[in-house]
Amino acid sequence: MATANQRGQHAHERGTGSGPDASDLHVLAAQLRRMNGEINRLVHGFAGAHGLHATDVQALAAILDAREPMTPGRLREHLGLTSGAVTACVDRLERAGHVRRVRESADRRVVHLRYVPAARQAARAYFLPLAEAAATARARFDDDELAVVVRFLTAMNEELRLVRSDDG
Repeated sequence: MATANQRGQHAHERGTGSGPDASDLHVLAAQLRRMNGEINRLVHGFAGAHGLHATDVQALAAILDAREPMTPGRLREHLGLTSGAVTACVDRLERAGHVRRVRESADRRVVHLRYVPAARQAARAYFLPLAEAAATARARFDDDELAVVVRFLTAMNEELRLVRSDDG
């Protein structure tokens, strides 16, 4: 007998029905793991192609997504690493030409991490298939459905952040 996850996957593969039952937590968890695995595959490929660690790619994403200039201290908090580990990560990223340390405030002790434009273009080119896949998937949903998806992902990330903060 097929599991709920297998039934949902087979329905998706056949293109029939609306896919797995959204109320089935096992199906949801399996799909989240599957998506995470696919994204990790891409991240590890990018890291390997650029002589980086997967954590370095997470750091690049954090720098790219930051709403205000990223500092090594904020990066340490975001990644949950020690100061020494963040320094090593930033050193690798700087040597590889992905980021640069910039002292642009009156307080010369404050260091901002900036994504180098050419490196940003290389990352965009590498991750273009991911962006295209997201656009294709997005096109299958109307704005109201996407609003629910964004609400769910936001809530999920908030909950995971709480779990992470409880651990450390």
